[in-house]
Formats: sequence, C-alpha cells, structure tokens
Amino acid sequence: MIGPWQAVVLGVVEGLTEYLPISSTGHLILVSSWLGLSEEGVKTFEVVIQAGAVAAVLGLYRARVRSMILGLWGRDGEGRALLGNLALSFLPAAAVGLLLHDVIKARLFGVGPVLLALALGGAVMIVAERGLTREAHTSTRTLASLRSRDALLIGLAQCLALWPGMSRAMVTILAAMLLGLPPVVAAEYSFLLALPTLGAAAALDFAQHGSLLFEAVSPGTALCGFATAALVAALAVQSFVRYLTRRGLEPFGWYRLGLAGVVWWSRAG
Repeated sequence: MIGPWQAVVLGVVEGLTEYLPISSTGHLILVSSWLGLSEEGVKTFEVVIQAGAVAAVLGLYRARVRSMILGLWGRDGEGRALLGNLALSFLPAAAVGLLLHDVIKARLFGVGPVLLALALGGAVMIVAERGLTREAHTSTRTLASLRSRDALLIGLAQCLALWPGMSRAMVTILAAMLLGLPPVVAAEYSFLLALPTLGAAAALDFAQHGSLLFEAVSPGTALCGFATAALVAALAVQSFVRYLTRRGLEPFGWYRLGLAGVVWWSRAG
C-alpha cells in the first residue's frame, strides 16, 4: 500500500519533473527505490499522478486545446494544423513503445540504466546548448510555422525518451529548438505533445494494472497524489518557461550529471 505522505512525495516528483528536461520516470524510479516501494505499486500509481500532470497542462493551455477541438470540427484552421502535427509527433514513440514494451521494461527499468541515461542526456544538453546560435534563441517562429516534416522529426526524437532517464521533455524541446523554434515555443509544443503521450501511457497502464490500483491506494490517497501532481506541475511549467528564456537548457544538463554522479557514488559506497 502507498500511504498519503508517499503519494504526496510521488506527486511532487511527478509534477516537478514531467515537463522539465530531467526525466520524470527516472526520478520516480530513484525515489521509489529510496522509499522502498515496489516497482509494480509505483507503476500502478503513476496512472494517478500522470493524470494530474495532464490536468495541469489542460488548464494552463486551455485556449490551445479549445482551438484544436474547434479545428477537429473544421472551425479553426490553425488548431487543426497543430492537432495534425501533434498526431505526427505522437505516432513514432507510440508504435515503438508498443513493439518494444517488454524489452524496454526488462532491460532499462533499473537504477543503473537510469543513471546512464541521466548522464548521457545531461552531456548532450550541455553540448547542444553551447552549439546553438544566438539566432536560435531569438527566432520568431511560432507553432503555426511548424511543418509536418518538423513534427515527424520531433516525434522520432521522442522515441529516445522510451529509455527511462533520458526525458521526453528534453528530447522534444531540444529537437524543436534545433529545428529553429525559439525555446519558449519549443517548450509549449513539448507540453502539448505530453497530452496524447501521457494520456495514452496512462490509459495503457490502467488497462494492464488498473485492477491493482485499488489494492495499492485508497481513494483519498489517490486524490492526494493527483492534486499534488497537478498543482506542482502547473507551477513548474510556469516557472520553467520564465527560466528558459533567461538561462536556457545548460543548467539542467549540469543538474543531470550531478544527480547521476551523486547517486552512483552513494550506491558504490
């Protein structure tokens, strides 16, 4: 059983890390190991806290979501184009995830692979950020300028995030920036892409482990986790956008390297 205080801790971790380029799955694996929680129990509870993270983006970007809904009915051309691009970005990881789900779970869901992914991703972020030109940071491109080819390339990059610790936010934001989107727009696209990606992942997890959810948590505990994840995610998204405009991605790269080093050293000792 996951207790209320553990649900709050996991909700805070999910909310803080889901939309930042530091890997929510990697942090949840590390924190659940520290808390002594079973992998299956936390995986089941992820459905709840991921739903909270999705709710945060739905609330913050409700105007964009409304535009896409209207576009679905042919009443908003820009919303329809954005919805099509998000579908293109979503499909590659969805297909690869379904095909390699068992292999990924058997080989990559562990502290060792997570630490390696954190370190590699951190190094890539530092190198890429230093390689980006001033024009990349001051680009005036908008979401409306995103082409189908760009959306597909971002989707292919998202496949790398199937490795826990690599970070879905990191690979999608970095890919979008390398394609010419300014940091804030790249982050917004990454947040919106999380809606189908997290939604599908949560639905799949619930289909596979839903019967265990009510054994792992009480309704009150589930509500604690959901509300905590939603609140913290909303604050994290707003703070991250402001921070990204001033500092870029490099500090997150150093954080990832530092975290991987500290956890590796503590386990080796």
